Amino acid sequence: MKISWIKCENDDKNFKMAEKLGMRVEKLENPEEIDSKMSELVNQNYNTIVLSNEIAGFSSDIIKKYKNDFDINIIIGTRK
Repeated sequence: MKISWIKCENDDKNFKMAEKLGMRVEKLENPEEIDSKMSELVNQNYNTIVLSNEIAGFSSDIIKKYKNDFDINIIIGTRK
């Protein structure tokens, strides 16, 4: 299982623990690039993608493309 986390570049609150543990955390300068980044990660065989709440709102593919794909897990996370 390959996992990637995606958040905005200026987001300094989400996924801090994942970064500290050395997990792959993608930081997008432009949130509108989320769909292309998700496609890129899926093509690299990442099957679990965790998105921050802020960046998930910019994706149209979350529902259209991955709703019925049971091989890809999309998780929308929030900071606690």
